[in-house]
Amino acid sequence: MKRLPAGGSAKLAAGDWQPGERPGEMIRLLVDDPRGYHTMLLKVAPGPLGIMHAHDEIEQIYVMEGDFFDDDESYGPGDFLLRMPGAMHRAGSKDGCTMFIVYAPLSGGPA
Repeated sequence: MKRLPAGGSAKLAAGDWQPGERPGEMIRLLVDDPRGYHTMLLKVAPGPLGIMHAHDEIEQIYVMEGDFFDDDESYGPGDFLLRMPGAMHRAGSKDGCTMFIVYAPLSGGPA
């Protein structure tokens, strides 16, 4: 994605997926802002619950395809999940999934 001072765009059908932090994850990073704003597409391969972890940012997840589950709930296409910073969780997918994810700091805003 070309970086622009006031915005940008991405052709999501084109571009490369990169390996994620954990095995079975592939990421298309769309926004990587040093102030803590991150937007990505995440593909998760079928697999069991991952390791227990938390994020420093607000985590917003929109399930686009497949199934996604965590300790408490199962989610499918069109479902939305919001987690606050510090919320401990584990996640996985029975059949694999693609999600649109946004991380944002709890305080502050665009400069």
